[in-house]
Amino acid sequence: MILLRVIAMLLLLGLLPGCASVRELWPFGREPAGPAPDLEQGLSVADTETVVAFYERAQTFYGRLAHRRFNDISTYRDEQLRDYFRSEAAFSDYYAGLAQALAEAHFERNRPLTLDVVEFRLAGPGEAEVVTRMVGENGLPLRRGNTDLERTDRWERLQGTWWIIPGKL
Repeated sequence: MILLRVIAMLLLLGLLPGCASVRELWPFGREPAGPAPDLEQGLSVADTETVVAFYERAQTFYGRLAHRRFNDISTYRDEQLRDYFRSEAAFSDYYAGLAQALAEAHFERNRPLTLDVVEFRLAGPGEAEVVTRMVGENGLPLRRGNTDLERTDRWERLQGTWWIIPGKL
């Protein structure tokens, strides 16, 4: 009986090299191929300098957001925060959206205590997304602990500069 199992195992192992892959046999082991990219559409690989410039600009911006109150006029009037937006209207839309999201997440005094960049995603030529996670004290009555908020911001590179493009309110 044991001899038959050993022979069956050896035969099975002998057949496996003829298969394309063991992963092909297992339906959960392979990733879907997805559509092939159309290289005729003008897509270009981002060069290192562009990626580094985006990373540095985004890190500086998000570094300025932590420990700031977003229901405070001094934060709204911060000129350095406005430098990341193409227009006054874009800054106002972003600021209003962020302040509303912090209020709905019950951040005490609309102030994140920590802000971590979770992920940088290059979405296409001149387009990127930044996923952030903000943590702050819970502002609800009789609720101890923290509350958090995860956001995805869209950035675009126009005329050599990365800008935040706010979502619609």
